[in-house]
Amino acid sequence: MGQRLCSTLFCLAMAGSGIFTGESLRAAQSTSVGPDPAARVSTASAPALRLSIEEAIGLFLRQNLDLLIAKYGIDLSKGRQITARLFPNPVASMGLVSSPVQGRTLGNSGQITPQIQQLFELAGKRGYRIEGAEYGVQSAEAAFEDAVRQLSFAVKDAYYRVQLARRRLVLAEENRDRFSRILDVNTIRFKKGYIAEVDLIRIRLQFIDFHSQVIQAIQEEQSARSDLRQLLRVSPARELELTTELDYRRVDPDIVKLRAVAVDGRPDVRAKRSTLSQREAELKLAKAYRIPDVTIGAGYGTQGSQGPDNPNQMAFSLGVPLPLFNRNQGGIMQAEAAMQVAGADLDKTLNQVENQVDVAYRNLIESRRLAEAYLGGVLDDARSAIAIVERAYERGGVTLLDLLDAARTSRAIQQSYIEALFNYQRNVIQLESAVGQDIAS
Repeated sequence: MGQRLCSTLFCLAMAGSGIFTGESLRAAQSTSVGPDPAARVSTASAPALRLSIEEAIGLFLRQNLDLLIAKYGIDLSKGRQITARLFPNPVASMGLVSSPVQGRTLGNSGQITPQIQQLFELAGKRGYRIEGAEYGVQSAEAAFEDAVRQLSFAVKDAYYRVQLARRRLVLAEENRDRFSRILDVNTIRFKKGYIAEVDLIRIRLQFIDFHSQVIQAIQEEQSARSDLRQLLRVSPARELELTTELDYRRVDPDIVKLRAVAVDGRPDVRAKRSTLSQREAELKLAKAYRIPDVTIGAGYGTQGSQGPDNPNQMAFSLGVPLPLFNRNQGGIMQAEAAMQVAGADLDKTLNQVENQVDVAYRNLIESRRLAEAYLGGVLDDARSAIAIVERAYERGGVTLLDLLDAARTSRAIQQSYIEALFNYQRNVIQLESAVGQDIAS
């Protein structure tokens, strides 16, 4: 904004010092706000990167760090799944017994008893752990898909914002060039005494205003390109050429089918359903912990030469905790609360999805109606009106004020059409994001 204001004030200062043509004013503007020559050389040396909207999404999926971070959650869940499938390790123990009687040592009267113990889980605990871990993996994978859904919308939005800024720039340049020609012609007419100086000043100020709009459009395009480069992780030295134009393509979505698709298949809904199933499995596991596990052991005892009459003995053991106090009451309560939270979160998400789809659909219909209204002839009328008034002004059929009014009206109509086109395209991708899949036919 400051750069635009400084350039405008610079041109106004030149205007106050004397009469000049559109060519000299454009040269002055280029001098005041033009890019650095070294920057032009640096940009030109890098090869241009041509991207359609589909290619931009593909590049984003390959290079975006946020998605890689989300993917690590899948690996974490798969690691937990592997752990849930493992059996408890057996425990090896060694017992040593010796007599305190004088003359007897560990070697001649002691007993060595090696033993192996294995814990056996009862009541299906291992199965419930595996079930919960599998749902955890499904939830992580769905969350990753949801990250792709949301970030892909950001890429598409940034892509079309670049195209919006470019369309604005083209319109601003057309208006600037038109009034550059008018300024050149009327500068000659003023010198010959055909028009008053106040009329020339009005034309000059209108030209400056259009040129300021060009500068603003350039800045907006650069800012939008910077946002897109950051999402795609592309160097600022790399020029982007976007090949998918901001054009009107009619979409007729079926709202009933879209609601069903969103409720059944949107990634965040699937993630919440998997989380609820995981919490249900964890509740079953918590209840299973009321049943104690058993530990079975087997060993072999060897005695010294001065020991009892049985030098070699077999040993068996069975350990069962007595659930007198701890029957996992707290764990069951926590699991029930976690399941209730997951169920409420799923209901909340379903309500949000239905409303998002409904709002996005209504916005799409209204923006489509507006875009088609401009395409019905209003846009062509706005373009031809300024040309007609300009020719009439050259022949003296209309006043300068009529010309300026026609120029502003034409510019406003065309600008509104570009905005309507962008809003329509944005509503299309918002509906796609709300549904969780492409809807354009």
